[in-house]
Amino acid sequence: MAGAGLLLATPAASTAGSTSVSVAVTGLRNTNGLVQACLTSAPRHFPDCDRDPAAQRLTVHAGSNLVLEFDDVPPGTYAVAVLHDENGNGRVDKMLMIPREGFGFSRDAPVRMGPPHFTDAAFDLGTAPNRQSIRMRYML
Repeated sequence: MAGAGLLLATPAASTAGSTSVSVAVTGLRNTNGLVQACLTSAPRHFPDCDRDPAAQRLTVHAGSNLVLEFDDVPPGTYAVAVLHDENGNGRVDKMLMIPREGFGFSRDAPVRMGPPHFTDAAFDLGTAPNRQSIRMRYML
């Protein structure tokens, strides 16, 4: 997501057994800018899934009571990363390597000296719809 511009999710062709993942985003400090999210099953592409061609990405205007919907997701193990791009410039703004904008991860994965590992944010998806809640964090 670091260099991502305005990307809208393009659902894959409907697959038998696929389902949806709903992500309720809480704790946005304001409604400025955009919220970017990505859903990936590739540990090496988490949390920045720009280079994952199979990742689903969403970019929406920030707002209260925000729920993101990923559709046509096949069963598997996934993780979600969310960025509050407050100034809408399509990248993570930093000050002394510390993010100036909000971020969050599925399963409220802990942040310790850098972004969480895929396994900390991962959840298993079967054929039933899945709901995640992601609390935004701001360091500055």
